[in-house]
Amino acid sequence: MANASIQKVEKKESGSGSNIFAGAAMILCIVVGILVWKFIMGAPSNFQDNNPEGHPLPGNYLAMVYKGGYVVPVLMGLFLMAVVFSIERFFVISKASGKGNVEAFLRKVQTQISNGNINEAMAECDKQQGTVANVVKAGLLKYEEVKREGFDSERAEAAIQQEIEQATSLEMPMLEKNLVVISTLVSVGTLMGLLGTVTGMIKAFSALGAGSTPDSSQLANGISEALINTATGIGTSALSIIFYNIFTSKIDKLTYSIDEAGFTIVQTYRRFRSRANQA
Repeated sequence: MANASIQKVEKKESGSGSNIFAGAAMILCIVVGILVWKFIMGAPSNFQDNNPEGHPLPGNYLAMVYKGGYVVPVLMGLFLMAVVFSIERFFVISKASGKGNVEAFLRKVQTQISNGNINEAMAECDKQQGTVANVVKAGLLKYEEVKREGFDSERAEAAIQQEIEQATSLEMPMLEKNLVVISTLVSVGTLMGLLGTVTGMIKAFSALGAGSTPDSSQLANGISEALINTATGIGTSALSIIFYNIFTSKIDKLTYSIDEAGFTIVQTYRRFRSRANQA
């Protein structure tokens, strides 16, 4: 129980640090997006007559994106968030997978457990050093405890399952942390792109309705703003949903491995009690 309390405190402190990172990363991404839009894309050298209010130089895509309007830096910040949080989750989930292949580790541990080699199975967990290994080791330690106490099969199964669930509840939240940010970016990216599209089309129609002769330059700028924001918003949403699905698939795989290992531990104890009763 003392070890569980220490782990909970450590997880809580780690969670607080992750929240600070998430907040700081969001603000930094928006600031970087604004600076890039203002000082790199909006540099006078990208425009005719060195005038950012004028027309972009032929073939200068930075200036064309700059003309997308004030929604562009926000969209760039959202895109950077998708990249930053995807990289962060990749490293966290890769670390949680431990050393080596999870499936190979699980097969090896299941074989050791089925053969009653609990100490060897725990040694494999120490080598793996991942989320699955931590949870399996907690289950094996409880297995040894109920074995010494001589629990019947039903009480032992409940105790082992409870220990595995408690260990899982300590490990899994850190894997799912910040995934909500990535999933939110799927919707927010599309909505912000739509907002930029609408503002661009408003400018375009305003140019058409201005006087008897439409301002072709303003019309072109409005359509350009609409298309640029649409493309950036779709790109942000596409990147976010791809990585979100990849990460949730990896987490589901780890959860399945934990369940499979827990089932093997319980079945091994049942066989142990059955042999003990027959003797």
